[in-house]
Amino acid sequence: MHRRALLAGLAALPLAGCGASAVVSTGGGTADQRQLELTALIAALGPEVDRGEAARVAQIALTEPQDWAVAWGMTDPPIIHNMKVNTGLRPRGLCREWADDLEARMRGEAFRTLDWHRAIANHDRISIEHSTLIVSAKGAAMEEGLVLDPWRLGMGRLYYGPVLDDPKYVWVARQEVFAFKRARDARRAQ
Repeated sequence: MHRRALLAGLAALPLAGCGASAVVSTGGGTADQRQLELTALIAALGPEVDRGEAARVAQIALTEPQDWAVAWGMTDPPIIHNMKVNTGLRPRGLCREWADDLEARMRGEAFRTLDWHRAIANHDRISIEHSTLIVSAKGAAMEEGLVLDPWRLGMGRLYYGPVLDDPKYVWVARQEVFAFKRARDARRAQ
């Protein structure tokens, strides 16, 4: 990631508290603060990132998942909601569905200066597998981007932060996870 640009963008924000809270969101702060913070983080992904596009991504990522939470009847923490989806008590709301819908929404905007990456964590562990969407500057690697995760905090509240600094998950590109699973399944079939 362009860490100098990221830090410069954060320095321009009117935020209180320590620097770490400005880099990784835990859902706190006012809507306006979160909008400004996420816009600055996205714009800081690279000098070619259009600030208007960064603001549009922030606006979509922060607000639309909250509408989906209402539409999907989300009233519980994410894991409980997953159980309700898996038993047919709720229509949607698995992490993959949040990521699918957010990706479709973002791709529908046809942003010129940003790229989208899908990633999965815990695919090789006993823990529950988790999917997300990552935004990066156009042409940049997934690892240089920001995680946009509307599932993690529940109720469509967006978690965001640098991929490599995620305190909870180690992200692997979705296509690598799919290749790993195909190879594993082929070995098991022998």
